Amino acid sequence: MASFLEQKFGLKGKVALVTGSSKGLGLAMARALAQSGADVIVNGRDAASLAPVVKELASYGVKATAIAADLGRRADVERLIGEAIAWQGHLDILVNNAGIIRRAPAVSHTDADWDEVLNVNLNGVFTACRAAGKHMLARGSGKIINTASLLSFFGGFTVPGYAASKGGVGQLTKALSNEWAGQGVQVNAIAPGYMRTDNTAALQADAGRSKEILSRIPAGRWGEPADLEGTIVFLASSASDYLTGQVLAVDGGWCGR
Repeated sequence: MASFLEQKFGLKGKVALVTGSSKGLGLAMARALAQSGADVIVNGRDAASLAPVVKELASYGVKATAIAADLGRRADVERLIGEAIAWQGHLDILVNNAGIIRRAPAVSHTDADWDEVLNVNLNGVFTACRAAGKHMLARGSGKIINTASLLSFFGGFTVPGYAASKGGVGQLTKALSNEWAGQGVQVNAIAPGYMRTDNTAALQADAGRSKEILSRIPAGRWGEPADLEGTIVFLASSASDYLTGQVLAVDGGWCGR
């Protein structure tokens, strides 16, 4: 008989797709899902960068594969979801993690940067949710976890496109939950705090800004990708079946200040 933890948090037999999972937060979440028993599809723009990730995930005794796609192109997103479903005949968990950031004061933030950020961070997320949601609704079950941000709650500085996109992700999460929760599909989001990733490299390199950020984090440190592992497994598992429409901050206490 399966233990309580296996019944509630185990993901054996589930198929998960994690976008933007060649490194950073996405890789950490894909790793956690695989270690919890899920078969995992990883995604990125560059197929070559995904090969070592597939090899690592398969070493945990699950099936793993890679599908390259550009989340800023709707046709690519729709193809990605279709191929993900076709791989094992079903898709149980979708983690919309792929995202980009462009830094510039609002008055010099170009249309090209704005469009690129919104296309990947918001349009791509909606397109993926719509395609996967249709499949999950037909099956009567599914978990969608979007990657939001602390800027889903705050405005930030010199990242107007990113802030707008992540605010949109938070509201999209709630809107989809309102429509789908009664049909067995839970939609939630994780809002990571200040994490050590490529997206925050500029902040980490700015001694003054980095000190300012660290001084406001009650946990006393920047977050690491591994800090999301427990949250992603919880949201992907049956342990969270009555949790929906939430944007969970994993931020070392930042939002409590």
